[in-house]
Amino acid sequence: QVQLVESGGGSVQAGGSLKLTCAASGRAFSTYAMGWFRQAPGKEREFVAAISAVGGRSYYVDSVKGRFTISRDHAKNTVYLQMNSLKPEDTAAYYCAARIRDPYLNTASREYDYWGQGTQVTVSS
Repeated sequence: QVQLVESGGGSVQAGGSLKLTCAASGRAFSTYAMGWFRQAPGKEREFVAAISAVGGRSYYVDSVKGRFTISRDHAKNTVYLQMNSLKPEDTAAYYCAARIRDPYLNTASREYDYWGQGTQVTVSS
């Protein structure tokens, strides 16, 4: 079992920054990959970024490349999503997810085993 708790969401103006945090517990954090997804009202859940268990390999959806950075701190059992140059189209509920079946990152939500409760990000123009 893995428990995930997100924080750091909020409301910002376009061009601003936010840093999301996801605290994990319940299983050795260094053994599983982590991902961030988002879901806007009326839309399907969308992959945003993922990071492997070790080695720090990361991957991003094209729309956030160069603006968002995913990172993880094994000492704190935490994964982060630094979001810069935010745009109104980034408005969504953001969810972190844990993939415990293997240490490799993946972009498909069905490949993740545990999910946090979500944190809302609202970007105004």
